[in-house]
Amino acid sequence: MSASWPRRASTDPTMSQIQQSAGRDPRLDFFRGVAMLIIFIAHVPNNRFANWIPARFGFSDAAEMFVFLSGMAAAIAFAGTYGRAGFVVGSARIGFRCFQLYAAHLGMFFLIAAICVFANASLAGGVDYINGLNLWRFFNSTPDALLDLMTLTYVPNYFDIIPMYMGVLALVPVVMALSRIHHLAPPAFCLALYAAMWILDLEFLADSTNDRPWFFNPFGWQLLFFTGFCLGTGWVKVPAYRTWLMVLCVAYVLLAVPLAHWPIWREFEWMKELRFALKPFWIDKTNFGLMRWLHFLALAYITVNLLDGRVHWLQMRWAAPIVKTGQNALPVFFLSMTLSYVAGIVLDQIGRSGSTFTLVNLGGMGILILAAYMFGWFKATPWKRKPPPVAKETTSVRAETVQASTDTSRDTPPDPATLGARPA
Repeated sequence: MSASWPRRASTDPTMSQIQQSAGRDPRLDFFRGVAMLIIFIAHVPNNRFANWIPARFGFSDAAEMFVFLSGMAAAIAFAGTYGRAGFVVGSARIGFRCFQLYAAHLGMFFLIAAICVFANASLAGGVDYINGLNLWRFFNSTPDALLDLMTLTYVPNYFDIIPMYMGVLALVPVVMALSRIHHLAPPAFCLALYAAMWILDLEFLADSTNDRPWFFNPFGWQLLFFTGFCLGTGWVKVPAYRTWLMVLCVAYVLLAVPLAHWPIWREFEWMKELRFALKPFWIDKTNFGLMRWLHFLALAYITVNLLDGRVHWLQMRWAAPIVKTGQNALPVFFLSMTLSYVAGIVLDQIGRSGSTFTLVNLGGMGILILAAYMFGWFKATPWKRKPPPVAKETTSVRAETVQASTDTSRDTPPDPATLGARPA
């Protein structure tokens, strides 16, 4: 990175311009699509492909991409509602979205639980798929577990990201109310809430029978969500390009690799000790450690500047399937969580080799992309397309009929009985 790196005037749309024009940002859709595909790979049990996802080479991973980009998407989708329809309607829309997520969360749980029961009863190999997801409590104590599941006090680790997303989304009305005071009040509130989490040990229990908390603490992860939200609304601006800042971000990302990549840090005792010293606060995933936040922001800054003036790359044909996946991120996410566990079951049955890993991973991603196109087709509601303008055609036909009648009367010879008749 040299100080003479040429800079051009940016021609990329800003988030505020996108929001005003009700358009879509290809950067947002593309990287949400990338996150969905990575999340699928990461959740396939014992997947060799997962050794090459970003989480193996840095503190942040696809979960950060999902949450940050969801914050930006929420700003575009919901912030405008507050301006157009008022605080009550905007908050009602947030509440309805949370209800949709809650229903989808329960549906996904019961679907995957049913798949586990079927696999345990029907497939060879003797693998306990119910225990693999730590779901025996639900089957052994169904009445109590069912009530806890409905109240989100029973959240198995595999089903933890959507409850966190609901938690941070429920804070949007608070943030929008604070924005009426000053545009910097929302980020100040989010930073204060993040600090309060560490000081007051704010968390939600994921199992009422023990002290296990939600794996994704919404009091911590809201910081990343509202970082994206504040950027999406324009309350906070992306820092302008500075060579020293770019160099600093690149250096931080590179220095994080040995501390994040297990085959490296396990070989050095001092690196093990450093990593374990950093984990409780700085790189903890449950409470969203600060070094994870800084790592993601560094990656985002690098990416934004590398794409400056080149966003059209993401609008080329090769990127279209990924963009389409990002445009339908939430339904694709629910499908991927189910599909990834099914993919693990398939690998148990056909064996794990280079060819089967390739087949299952590429096949799974292909299914997700095809599903994204299907979801997009349904969102377009083609059954509601307007019929041809029948009224205009009828008017045209009538005009042609009148014209034809007029032309016919001109060509008809006069009645001899009327010749010589005079007007009264």
